[in-house]
Amino acid sequence: MASNARLDHRNPLVFDTHELGRRPGALQRLTRTIDAPADLGIQGVVGVPQGAPVELELRLESVMEGVLVTGTARAQAEGECVRCLEPLGLELEADFQELFTYPDADDRGRVIAEPGDDAEDDEDRFFLEDGLFDLEPLLRDAVVLALPMQPVCQEGCPGLCSECGARLADDPDHHHDAVDIRWAALQGLAGSLEDGEKDEMSGGAPQSARADEKQEK
Repeated sequence: MASNARLDHRNPLVFDTHELGRRPGALQRLTRTIDAPADLGIQGVVGVPQGAPVELELRLESVMEGVLVTGTARAQAEGECVRCLEPLGLELEADFQELFTYPDADDRGRVIAEPGDDAEDDEDRFFLEDGLFDLEPLLRDAVVLALPMQPVCQEGCPGLCSECGARLADDPDHHHDAVDIRWAALQGLAGSLEDGEKDEMSGGAPQSARADEKQEK
């Protein structure tokens, strides 16, 4: 990945490798706690809130091509259960490793081929700039890979009731009496017949029946 702007050593995610001295085999271990940058995670799903502490443990190893960076990031991520929509928190631990390469240089150390001259070769590469490297792109990729794409508050979360939206974990016996609309008309007819039977048993004969009785008399 080619560099498009000069790195700022004051940025907490920018690290200096000058102590390694471009000596293959030289090793440096670093620990640093930084404030999480914005949008660190899966946007709209789960991530580390901006400004939350992120603990970094890094191992910098000088190799012929550049500096091999191996590390772990730890933080508290927050999100929303995809089933019941309740807020949730989870411990994040993201491991990463990447080689930050030196730009090609002549025997006087002058750069003769800037990163980015070959777009295809540089697309997936990370470069050192004046002995500095920016960890943020690598950190972002590692965090996204370490987070669940569909976070849940607990294994087996039953989610929400499809009828009323109630959280089923709060009421395991929650249910609705379902009525098949195909039988609704028949249920109404059955109710009318039951009412008619009750009227007959109580002596409330229909008017037509009473008229027939009068004619017979």
